[in-house]
Amino acid sequence: MAPKPPGSVLELRAAGNESFRSGQYAEAAELYGRALDALQEAGPANPEEESVLYSNRAACHLKDGNCTHCIKDCSVALSLVPFGIKPLLRRAAAYEALEKYQLAYVDYKTVLQIDCTLPAAHDGVNRMTKALMDTDGLEWRLKLPPIPSVPVAAQKRWEAAPGGDHEKAAKSKLKEADTLKNKVPTVGDKERARALKEEGNELVKKGKHKEAAEKYSESLMFNSMESATYTNRALCYLSLKKYKEAVKDCTEALKLDSKNVKAFYRRAQAFKELKDYQSSLEDVNSLLSIEPENSAAAKLRQEVNRSLKI
Repeated sequence: MAPKPPGSVLELRAAGNESFRSGQYAEAAELYGRALDALQEAGPANPEEESVLYSNRAACHLKDGNCTHCIKDCSVALSLVPFGIKPLLRRAAAYEALEKYQLAYVDYKTVLQIDCTLPAAHDGVNRMTKALMDTDGLEWRLKLPPIPSVPVAAQKRWEAAPGGDHEKAAKSKLKEADTLKNKVPTVGDKERARALKEEGNELVKKGKHKEAAEKYSESLMFNSMESATYTNRALCYLSLKKYKEAVKDCTEALKLDSKNVKAFYRRAQAFKELKDYQSSLEDVNSLLSIEPENSAAAKLRQEVNRSLKI
């Protein structure tokens, strides 16, 4: 007797998942489509469940190289549940395959607003940045569509994802960062890094420190050997009250330039805000041994000394 074909939404979805894992992508897409039909026939649909089914079917289309249908399904999934990570990543990959690099860049950047630890999104931004600079030159950003601002509520929704997945992504990101640090930049990489750094500098002048920090981060993807980029990003982190990140960037700058005055000063400021007054004082003293007449450092030392006495 032949096995009974799946009929309920849950059964069809489970069967689709099994077909997908077996590499039967066309069959999986058909099963997800039947699950969508069953869900819609059952009455008022659950938007979360419907969004997942569209996103799953989009993954099948992407695997089969049907990028147009992938984009369509991802867009429907995102209209049902905005800022879903999986449909954004799948749509970005489909745009990239179709050489629609501007749209892919926007989706990858949107994902990073939701979860900045995802290596796939960082890799995608890196690839799209290179592709767009190659095709449109240094003015490539002026041609980009607007990047949506992800609401805090949407970010918090995805922060509730299973801890194991988040931990795995964070470890992968750390590994990726180590790889980038060990990369020797080419002449082209240095030029791209310089251009991105200058864009960051212009944003700092306008007081847009969050956007500037992102530009400096992109610059460091191309050249992680530039100490000034670290100290510039540290300045942004200080303004954004991300003091631990500022400390890390200043430490990286000092590895590259052991007498970097800005790195000592900004790290001292960050340590002071973190109430690590002893470390702050050590950095200020190191700075003053290099520049004894630095009035800003002398003033900061007085402030730190007062805090130590309290």
